[in-house]
Amino acid sequence: MPRDALLVMAYGTPRDLDDVEAYYTHIRHGRPPDPAALAELRQRYAAIGGRSPLLEITRAQAAGLEQRLQLPVLVGQKHSSPFISDAVGELVTRAVDRAVGLAMAPHYSSMSIGGYHREVLKAAEEEGWPGHFEMIESWHLLEGWLDLQAEFLRAALATLPAHARNRTVIFTAHSLPEAILRTGDPYSDQLHESAAAISARAGVSSWRVAWQSASPTGQPWLGPDLLEVLDQLAGAGAQGVVVCPCGFVSDHLEILFDVDIEARRRAAELGLELARTQSPNDDPRFLDALAGLVRTTLADPVPL
Repeated sequence: MPRDALLVMAYGTPRDLDDVEAYYTHIRHGRPPDPAALAELRQRYAAIGGRSPLLEITRAQAAGLEQRLQLPVLVGQKHSSPFISDAVGELVTRAVDRAVGLAMAPHYSSMSIGGYHREVLKAAEEEGWPGHFEMIESWHLLEGWLDLQAEFLRAALATLPAHARNRTVIFTAHSLPEAILRTGDPYSDQLHESAAAISARAGVSSWRVAWQSASPTGQPWLGPDLLEVLDQLAGAGAQGVVVCPCGFVSDHLEILFDVDIEARRRAAELGLELARTQSPNDDPRFLDALAGLVRTTLADPVPL
């Protein structure tokens, strides 16, 4: 029988503050970062305790999926160890014939999920892995995940104080350069589709989409930015907001700093009550939904 495996992929994170420079340099394709930009990134990690729990959460997600699927589940990261190439090397060692790729992000972009896919194919060629690889390109309308997000949203709305009657939900994902829109990239459309589906399940009628965590590259990125939307809502008389960062599935820097510290600080300055939906992390219901998605993918015959 052919040997199957699942490759779970995440962006990566520095191990500690001393590792931030190497991590940032890897993101910049080997170009050292500007000292001021490096110092700012280090300060952000310091503000959340010196490191992100992303790798530990990704490993817990992988362990939960391995238990459910009863097949090898390997972790590969794009910008820190264990790298995607390390995981592909393990496919060779384990003599895996077919691997399914699952990025821990629900929305497809050629710059994000497409980038993971290209990394796997490059590593497969370099490592000499002859097996069949199939990438799950998106799962932004996965039923179990939508239901869980709606449950989290209702719970977050319930935490807003009674006086914050004029409330809006803001769905967010990581911003990307606007240039992707010129190629018909579905990333923005998929976020809006997720937001609409979650809102319908949660019974929410007032909601917006915003983008967060854009990088200072000198080119325009998708907007409006989350902080801008907070400004707009406060100016329009909103009293409370719930941020649902459904473009992310784990607690990490973009959640623990960009939302929990930076956005919460701005909301307080504006007199807005702000709540955030919890992250799926390794919630059993989330892993059940992902396991079902992988089983469906594995049920399809391998192309000859």
